[in-house]
Amino acid sequence: MKTRALALRVAIASALMASAAVAQAGQPTLAKPVTTKQGKIQGVAGNEDGITVFKGIPFAAPPVGDLRWEQPQPPAKWSGVRDGSQYGAPCIQNPAPNRFPKNGATDFNNAPEMSEDCLYLNVWTPAKTGKEKLPVMIWLYGGAYNEGGGNAPFSEGDKLAKKGVVLVTFNYRVGSLGFMSHPELTAASPHKASGNQAMGDAIAAFKWVKENIAAFGGDPSRVTLFGESAGAAMIGGLVGAPPARGTFERGIPESGAWMGLGIAKMGTREASEARTLEAAEKLGAKSLAELRALPAKDVFNGIRGQGMIVDGWIIPQDVSITIAEGKQNPVDILAGSNAEEGSFTAGFGPPVTKESWAAGAQQRWGDLAETGMAAYPTATDADAATASTLPFSDAMAWHMRLLAESQAAIGKNAWHYWFTHRPLYDEGQKDLGAGHTAEIPYVFNNLAAPRTYPAGSSVDLMKNDPVQLAFADQVSQYWVNFAATGNPNGKGLPEWPAVKDLGSTEAMLLNGNKGSAKGHWTTDAKLKLYEGLFERDVAKPLGIKEGE
Repeated sequence: MKTRALALRVAIASALMASAAVAQAGQPTLAKPVTTKQGKIQGVAGNEDGITVFKGIPFAAPPVGDLRWEQPQPPAKWSGVRDGSQYGAPCIQNPAPNRFPKNGATDFNNAPEMSEDCLYLNVWTPAKTGKEKLPVMIWLYGGAYNEGGGNAPFSEGDKLAKKGVVLVTFNYRVGSLGFMSHPELTAASPHKASGNQAMGDAIAAFKWVKENIAAFGGDPSRVTLFGESAGAAMIGGLVGAPPARGTFERGIPESGAWMGLGIAKMGTREASEARTLEAAEKLGAKSLAELRALPAKDVFNGIRGQGMIVDGWIIPQDVSITIAEGKQNPVDILAGSNAEEGSFTAGFGPPVTKESWAAGAQQRWGDLAETGMAAYPTATDADAATASTLPFSDAMAWHMRLLAESQAAIGKNAWHYWFTHRPLYDEGQKDLGAGHTAEIPYVFNNLAAPRTYPAGSSVDLMKNDPVQLAFADQVSQYWVNFAATGNPNGKGLPEWPAVKDLGSTEAMLLNGNKGSAKGHWTTDAKLKLYEGLFERDVAKPLGIKEGE
């Protein structure tokens, strides 16, 4: 009944907004050019009435030639009025369909060929005067640190901006062009650090937003990052990054991991340098200059990007240590993940049976094998097949919960969600349930947009379905409310409990089919397992003492 009522309210509200729209289609609401620190830019009408979009704004100098692998440098000024109708080029990566995930960018909208000259951002705004001081949301895309872009169709910001925010997307360098350490880079750095170039790109984009977003109707004192997968992990890293302090007030990491616990362990600069030198030798490059002389695509394919590392400057120490010491950046956090993150791994390798699941317990969990089997009881082969996909989901959830609790511990607003909603899938399409990336269409309130891999839910079945539309309206409103006030709660929304009781299993369960409500994100048995894994695999190796 609640779901139907919510759907009806959404339908009525949509009709009223449509009839009351002032701006005419094809006409930007913010009609005059906007003046930034670098020059003037003219926006164009967005895909929703009342929205103006500014595309392809440079926030840093092109990282080409001698600037390849350098931290981003300030953008050049321009004269005249820049055309904001075209996206900037996506950063170098494998083209579809060779990209993995195969349609992670699905594909890039309205953009020139991929290029190293790719540090551009885009702004969607509902502002009419440029003086509105609306909350600002900045999207960090996922893609395993190896792909993605700020101009993917699913991240177009019209519908979120329609809810009263200024929405920003941007490109950061990916793969080995965005995450690579080299001894020569380290030696030349004033910080004696190298790697995490993409993290530097992100910080440069945030600083540009702080300096310029007021002219687009945004409030530079209310900047919220939100991102998924690698983008969420980057938010976790940025919470522990001193150079990022003061560049954002809030963060919404969706399904990110960076501590380890079986996925995405943060490496060291020294290890990254060693891997770079080994790969460079195979490319015939004995120096940094020779690497810079190689075509960017050869470098991207010949050297594996190391992902986020402890570089000694942007991330001076493992973020787990920084958080344990309470020295992280004081930002509000709304964090969470999906109930079936690992569903896309089902079917990889030989079939999982009850016997093989039990036989592999020692290899999976070592001295915590008994605890692990208690956390994932299996009575049948079907139980075992399902259980084999769950540790990925639960490790992700642990990362998100720990970050939320850590921010609550230093007095910041903290909220945790567990996305249990099962989208609709086309007939013949693998039903991944609440899989990895499943929440994205709902967050952007755009069920008509192309989907990301792996949770490729149905556009046709969902874009006009009243239950799905109502749920998208609800989820996106929670995100917008948090960006505006630091609290996702609002009129007409189910109450979302704050993270107060550290170690609690209570969270907000987001579900449009059953109704969103307070519930539990894990079981006591799983909590015992992941507490043990964290202590053994993260805390002890890093020297984090119990209670820190």
